Amino acid sequence: MKTFKLILKIAAALAVVGLGIYFFFSARSCIREKQWLALGPIENHPRRIWDVKFTREFNDMNDAQLKVAQAIGIPPVANREEADKRKSSLVRLEDTDTYVIDSLTHSIPYLIPSAKQLLDDIGQVFQDSLSAKGLNPYKLVVTSVLRTEDDIKKLRRRNVNASENSTHRYGTSFDLSYWRYVKIPDLRGRPYEDVPPEYLRATLGQVLKDFHDKGNACFVKYEKKQNCFHITVRR
Repeated sequence: MKTFKLILKIAAALAVVGLGIYFFFSARSCIREKQWLALGPIENHPRRIWDVKFTREFNDMNDAQLKVAQAIGIPPVANREEADKRKSSLVRLEDTDTYVIDSLTHSIPYLIPSAKQLLDDIGQVFQDSLSAKGLNPYKLVVTSVLRTEDDIKKLRRRNVNASENSTHRYGTSFDLSYWRYVKIPDLRGRPYEDVPPEYLRATLGQVLKDFHDKGNACFVKYEKKQNCFHITVRR
């Protein structure tokens, strides 16, 4: 009996030590990640990016976005066939070296020219920023673009909270996923090490903040439920 109790005490002590080691290394890993984000490759950011409250930094209201979208965008289109006829005022999106178009379910890949140019600029600066930070290259994922009236009706059947007054109706807005990215393979065949999505989101957030604050080029809304940045061109 005494031997059994001794074994139990030893097992309990080992379990406590094991948990202590686990929590120690978990905490150290978390601290290192924060230090990496704060003091490493993105030290040029004026604030520690991991402390930035994305919902606070990117919170442009729909009313302000809608006012600009209605002024510079196209009139809403009824369906995809009508959008196809707007070739003089819309640009069709294709995959590029800096972003890919997701499998769109409730939108079609069209933007007004200035919004398309903004998307191209963001994609290029994002890749330049990754390179400057010593991070492996990734493409952005565009998850939503122009929505027709038919698209909005279908979306509202699935989500009653979906806005009827979305800026997506005017070809001025696009959504970029902040969790999903596409790794660009090394042409020499060397396997790239994965970059954590938190680092990619931090870098993309920095890029968008520069476009938003310094260039005054766009509105940005951090969509927590949709896991994306909602972006509307301003001119």
